[in-house]
Amino acid sequence: MEWLTEYKIPVGKTAKAIFDWVRDNGEFILDGISTVMSSMIDGILWVLQTPSPLVVIAIFIGITWFLQRNWKTCLFVLLGFLFILNQGYWEETTESLTLVLSACVVCMAIGVPIGIAAAHRPRMYTYLRPVLDLMQTLPTFVYLIPAIVFFGIGMVPGLLATVIFVLPAPIRLTYLGVASTPQPLLEAARAFGATPRQTLLKVELPYAFPQIMAGLNQTIMLSLSMVVVAALVGADGLGVPVVRALNSVNTALGFESGFVIVVVAIMLDRILNVGARK
Repeated sequence: MEWLTEYKIPVGKTAKAIFDWVRDNGEFILDGISTVMSSMIDGILWVLQTPSPLVVIAIFIGITWFLQRNWKTCLFVLLGFLFILNQGYWEETTESLTLVLSACVVCMAIGVPIGIAAAHRPRMYTYLRPVLDLMQTLPTFVYLIPAIVFFGIGMVPGLLATVIFVLPAPIRLTYLGVASTPQPLLEAARAFGATPRQTLLKVELPYAFPQIMAGLNQTIMLSLSMVVVAALVGADGLGVPVVRALNSVNTALGFESGFVIVVVAIMLDRILNVGARK
């Protein structure tokens, strides 16, 4: 079998050459991306950390009531935030929420238009699907390498790695929602003289709205699952105490921070579970 490994396909060398070329020739673009991401992160972090925690909690409860119209869900969100305050993880929680919200903004802004375009062009989705499979199955730690090469350490590389890992979810679910629009609805819209733009805005997107919201929900959950990985490249948040607990074999710290992550994940899931509203 030595003959099979003698002429090794240069996968790693090719990837390294591409990343080196991008780093050496795309400095202007990379600096622009870093500036935009840093500004967005700083802005969201300022909004979450400048007011009193009680004000931020009240805003989240208001959003929950607007989306759910369920006092039990609002009470659960209130108790969850009070638990976070009780454990002393408010700052770390706001930093993780900043990473999650930033990833949502980027992923939904990119993923929804791509999903719509793929639904209208089946051949495009055929070529796109292997790329999405690769993005979701490639170990997340691999994304940290080019992120560090391009942006150093901090919140920006953590956000970039999160976006790459999470982006397939809104693309797939938006594609599924738009592509599954019943043909009778589309034919009726065309029969009444609707333009392609009107058909998209008034028929396809309303029909696909539950799937798009499911994509947003998945985006948030997957982003939150990346907080520990992002901490390895210097991103602040709830992943930092988890990594610290792992390095020092501190069981108490690990379960404390880990349970707070679980509480945040459940709260966000309940807030955005629009399909459950009655």
